[in-house]
Amino acid sequence: MLFQDLGKKKVVADFSGGHLSSDGGVLLLEQVDGGLGISRMLAGCFSDHRNEDLVEHSVEELLRPRLFALALGYEDLNDHGQLRRDPLLAAAVGKEDVFGENRRNPKDRGFASASASTLNRLELGTKFSDRYRKIHADPEKVEGSVLELGVRCLPKGTEVFTLDFDATDDPLHGRQEGRFFHGYYDAYYYLPLFCFCGDIPLWAQLRTSDQDASTGTVEALEKIVAAIRACFPGAKILVRADSGFSREPIMAWCEQQQGVSYLIGMARNARLENIVTPAMQRAQARHCLTGVACREYMETSYRTLESWSRPRRMLCKAEVIEGFKTNPRFVTTNIPPEGIQAACGEVLMSGSVEELYEKGYCGRGDAENMIKQMVLDLHADRTSSCWMASNQMRLWFSTLAYLLLERVRTIGMASTRWADVTLGTLRSRLLKVAAHVEVSVRRVYVRLCSAFALQDVFRGAACRLAVCGPPDA
Repeated sequence: MLFQDLGKKKVVADFSGGHLSSDGGVLLLEQVDGGLGISRMLAGCFSDHRNEDLVEHSVEELLRPRLFALALGYEDLNDHGQLRRDPLLAAAVGKEDVFGENRRNPKDRGFASASASTLNRLELGTKFSDRYRKIHADPEKVEGSVLELGVRCLPKGTEVFTLDFDATDDPLHGRQEGRFFHGYYDAYYYLPLFCFCGDIPLWAQLRTSDQDASTGTVEALEKIVAAIRACFPGAKILVRADSGFSREPIMAWCEQQQGVSYLIGMARNARLENIVTPAMQRAQARHCLTGVACREYMETSYRTLESWSRPRRMLCKAEVIEGFKTNPRFVTTNIPPEGIQAACGEVLMSGSVEELYEKGYCGRGDAENMIKQMVLDLHADRTSSCWMASNQMRLWFSTLAYLLLERVRTIGMASTRWADVTLGTLRSRLLKVAAHVEVSVRRVYVRLCSAFALQDVFRGAACRLAVCGPPDA
């Protein structure tokens, strides 16, 4: 390939550079995977009925490249047609023959990792269970593993765990199983349900769009709360969600549990707007005097006409913004005025109306940023398989790839200016580094790019991630 001349010299390029990789950061992902045991635990959710004498890639060696590739930004299985040549990816997967020189079949030599068609068995085995598909997944075990791995990452010493539930739109572009027309989005969609605790994903459930946004939340809460309590017996739990989750079964379930509170938005209606009128009038009067946005807070006991079984505490925010526009907001909660208290009597969260709304409920918006990263950076919307079970597996893969990157950011980037960047920025700035791979009898020598701008950050991340040993068996 000829490019523009450089003075009197010609600029010529070809692909004869040798054993190179553009994803030197996969070494950091391998450290996280080994320390947290993601691939190892997930492999235990699959049953492998292949002939052991003919198997060249174990289930764990199939899962690792799939998760690593998603974390590195390769959304499609077709990408593995070339990725299987990458010697650094093969080393991270655990292949001693990183160049694939000793493969059994001559036509496979030069390809150390599994092909796209082989990796596809992981998804098809969730839908089909027959003699032609010999790798089968147990969806309940996978779901439990995703939850357990997320709980392992929750910060120790936390006294109140906040669970943010939200649904998002997943557009469909074919005739996938479970395809339904969603009137709000005016298109065909899936409606997945997510739960995050801070930055940590705990739940990712693919659902059809012909149901309420809150469907399945109680069942998810039962499993999530049990998993958290198994590791943190005395912890308090706060459930946050928008008005799509202000449903009697969810609130009633929380009220029946010890130490489980909720802050759930409530859609405005004529009754609530009438109740908040005095506070709104005060806010309007202040706005007339100051000319800036003004807020007033109040609370009341409220019960719907039919759907709720009992009156509940309703927090009301009356706000007047620029242009003298009113902006009322309502949140229902079971947190008493004295707040959430520890066993020793210490107040863990204030029960005042203003603080519950400002510091409690408004933080729910961060969960939407987590979902945005899940979709844009980890391709959680790549649900193009014909079968819904296979698409659910893809969603779980994206969730675990998210967890890999989140651990690199939280542990590897601790105390640096990169600690709060998005996962997409982390990938493009830290993981995308050129590397040359040399193999000798005693070592695999990875030469990272000498001009890499974040060498010190990379070294620091490698050191911090190295101390995260594997979990107890």
